[in-house]
Amino acid sequence: METQFGAGYARSVASDFRLPSLGRTVDEAIAAGADTKDIWRAVCDAFELPANVR
Repeated sequence: METQFGAGYARSVASDFRLPSLGRTVDEAIAAGADTKDIWRAVCDAFELPANVR
């Protein structure tokens, strides 16, 4: 996430932004044991990142 958003914003996204497809933040999803690939795909979808970073 830091590569795409920068360190400060990545931290904010991880802790504050509730991913619509997961219903939780990145931090909450990681704590719940969600697969990190699924989390990354949810971030890519939510922020409409290009296919080459997925």
